[in-house]
Amino acid sequence: MQNTFLVAQIVLSVIIVAFILLQAQGSGLGSTWGGGGETYHTKRGVEKVIFILTIVAIILFAAVSIAAIV
Repeated sequence: MQNTFLVAQIVLSVIIVAFILLQAQGSGLGSTWGGGGETYHTKRGVEKVIFILTIVAIILFAAVSIAAIV
């Protein structure tokens, strides 16, 4: 059972790192692939989905970590 939690934590940590790296700080997802956005805008489309998935992955990681202790 401990191995299952360990594998889940490793997979979730890799997913969290990937989602965080996909989020360009302050300039939108377009700048990740060479576009330049100098104006601030709200998250839409893919940016919003990645943001929400990041939060879900962090919550799952925390839950798996707590479950591994108990």
